[in-house]
Amino acid sequence: MTAWVLHVDLDQFVAAVELLRRPELAGLPVVVGGDGDPTKRGVVSTASYKAREFGVHSGMPLRTAKKRCPEAIFLPADAEAYDAASTVVMATLKETGANVEVMGWDEAFVQGLTEHPEHEARDIQHRVLHNTRLHCTVGIGENKLQAKLATGYGKPAGVFRITHATWFGLLGGQPTDALWGIGSKTSKKLSAMGITTVEQLAHTDLHELAAQFGPSTGPWLAQLANGVSDATVSSEPWVARSRSKETTFQEDLTQWPEVEEAVANLARQLAGDRLVSKVVVKVRYKPFFTSTHGASLKTPANDEQSLVDTALKALARFSDRRPVRLVGVQTVFAS
Repeated sequence: MTAWVLHVDLDQFVAAVELLRRPELAGLPVVVGGDGDPTKRGVVSTASYKAREFGVHSGMPLRTAKKRCPEAIFLPADAEAYDAASTVVMATLKETGANVEVMGWDEAFVQGLTEHPEHEARDIQHRVLHNTRLHCTVGIGENKLQAKLATGYGKPAGVFRITHATWFGLLGGQPTDALWGIGSKTSKKLSAMGITTVEQLAHTDLHELAAQFGPSTGPWLAQLANGVSDATVSSEPWVARSRSKETTFQEDLTQWPEVEEAVANLARQLAGDRLVSKVVVKVRYKPFFTSTHGASLKTPANDEQSLVDTALKALARFSDRRPVRLVGVQTVFAS
């Protein structure tokens, strides 16, 4: 029997859950985010496929989404409903008896052991649809990286397989940020080195990469480009490594003491049972430029005052005093 990794990714998950509650909206452009009012500040949580045809995507300001798709139906986000739907999906996957590694609301890795992984993938799709009425795409790979990327080729509601044999044929000419794990900043640094495609990165000298990105990260980037990653699917319960809260202001904060108070309030809300080792503060300036800074605690703590002091220490590292439209605070738990 051959070991495969299957990546199960629910299609337009949040929008799909809303459409189950409002079937009359099927086939219409639906945008979910904020309190559902596109005249207010907020960002898109998800958009239906129909809305995406107009260029609406997750993370976009609701006002921009309204401009791009004036006829869209805007709905408020309902985290409790999405949690409930996700719980049923993950329970359905675990009923197969395979190892299931939950990656979030709408995705999980499943350990496959079969000569016919497509059959297993179709069985998973059938089970999820039967139990939840939600569609999913299943990517198949020899490791997690390949399986994760395969879902992108299979959407919507399809099954797709990537292997070492097909890797460069599919991804060799793609930009480096097509790889799971490489973001825009790293891609720009690679581009400055003359490395613009996955295949170029795969054949770059490891010493050159290590000199630019460090002795661990540099070779790891080359591994990704060669389609190499972890293939172990762990069924251990997922444990959050951090917690965060943020708030968007309907009117920009123009006085820095107001920003400090908003950050302090968020930090107080994040105090809890788990010890925190670091606090990261996010500030989004007008019109939509975002910056982050962090600060570490000398000794892990979880009380309000320690978190507030550390958050304000991180905030003090921001030199820009332009009008602020959003602030966020993230606490990183001590290991």
